[in-house]
Amino acid sequence: MTLPAVTYSHDQADAYDRITEALRADGVDLEASEVSPPSAGKGQVLAVTGKAGSGKTLLLSAISRAAQESGVTLISGDYEPKKTRERRTLAILAPTNKAASVLRLRGVPATTIHRILYTPVYDPEYERIAEWLAGEGERPQIEGLSDAALDRALAFYQTNKSVPGALATAGLRGSDFITGWKRRDDPLDMGLIDEASMLDDKQFDDLREIFPTLLLFGDPAQLAPVGQSGRMVFDRVAAPNLMYLDRVHRQDAGNPIIDLAHALADPALGFEDFEQMIEDKARADERVVWSQRVEVDLMARSPVLVWRNATRIRLIHAFRAVHGAPLDALLPGEPLVCDGIELPAKHRKKRLDLEARGLIKGAQVVYLGPGSKPGFSKLHVVGAESPRVSAASIVKIEKPDEEEPFIPYAARMGATFLHGAAVTIHKAQGSQWPDVQVFAPDLYAAARVGRVEAGQPLWKRLAYVAITRAETRLLWVVRNRLAKPSAPLGVADLMAAPTAPLELTVEDGDA
Repeated sequence: MTLPAVTYSHDQADAYDRITEALRADGVDLEASEVSPPSAGKGQVLAVTGKAGSGKTLLLSAISRAAQESGVTLISGDYEPKKTRERRTLAILAPTNKAASVLRLRGVPATTIHRILYTPVYDPEYERIAEWLAGEGERPQIEGLSDAALDRALAFYQTNKSVPGALATAGLRGSDFITGWKRRDDPLDMGLIDEASMLDDKQFDDLREIFPTLLLFGDPAQLAPVGQSGRMVFDRVAAPNLMYLDRVHRQDAGNPIIDLAHALADPALGFEDFEQMIEDKARADERVVWSQRVEVDLMARSPVLVWRNATRIRLIHAFRAVHGAPLDALLPGEPLVCDGIELPAKHRKKRLDLEARGLIKGAQVVYLGPGSKPGFSKLHVVGAESPRVSAASIVKIEKPDEEEPFIPYAARMGATFLHGAAVTIHKAQGSQWPDVQVFAPDLYAAARVGRVEAGQPLWKRLAYVAITRAETRLLWVVRNRLAKPSAPLGVADLMAAPTAPLELTVEDGDA
């Protein structure tokens, strides 16, 4: 076996061998760097599971890189080369924008599952640029675009592999080159799915319709999708195709966050003992903080993670109050979470526009300011490849002890949003932030309830998911207190985004 230039543990090497053999049987030979047309058949599903730090992303990256070096074409979701029988294709997917962006920051060219369900319709003139960037055509001559602009586009694409980003670098707006979106009609080839523990049965079945070959990567210790009684899609994978990575690589570097997460596997560990473990870690390592209050400065970009919905609403209300936010308006810089899209069936095209730009249920968004029309908002979609949008918005701010939220902004229809200064641990799955605050009183409440999910105490699953959202620092908040902000809310940290804003509107009478 010839592996890429990386050191594998025994479990990773075994998984790589088994995946290589399965792909070879399907016409993609990673060792010989050769591909042949796909064979007729039902396809296959393989799953690589393991806890945080076990090297799942490293293996995913190695397989995707070897496949591309073998001649497999990467499908990014923003541009798709013309289909041929001989071409083999690969898409690297994650359930959310934030999860996809975490992969991209690690050098893995991922997009969202939702984005791959739709294909962009390019203006024919500018599609020639996309074909050239993807190596499918000659360098074009486009009226109004200089050679220097095309050179900038090429340089951007070679680094980022994003056609819209490259065209924006050349000075074009999204509305210049993408005229709309359509639901995918033809199946693709191979799909690598990260954070597969988040998939419900319907999403899994949708993916099976699109990809004859699926490779799932996920953590069975996380929370199962809501409504699936603790089951995950891994339970539907046949035993010979289910692989488990049991060695924790990041633990070798003495990462206290990973140590804490894996300590939860001890069936004898109680909540009080676990908190004592956290307090001891905090004394020894600055990456773990035993905090007496919620740090409000972090909440604007990294939500507090809670279990109970009532706790979430109280923290959001406190966040807005300490920043002096008015009841009838949002402040630029306030975080939001997309709660879905409210559009009638006749506006299907607009729904596709919004969803394709990243405004899907659960998407994290930052409010930039009011749009050019009543009810419209300028937004930054966290983790999206083209993050700036202007969209018809319905913003709902929930209040403690009140059933009905107040609505500072409301178009007649469009994308709906809840406040995002605090989110439930369930909603945080798939995301990571440099600093993560976990509201410990909620987990104590979960421990007192005594619920069990898939054979594991619920509080342990909640704690595991919450802790592993932290990339570099974990703050374990033990008191219901809120610090004062050190500075007003703002959006200066988001102004470096290179792509031009995309106007996504819903007009009365649109078909």
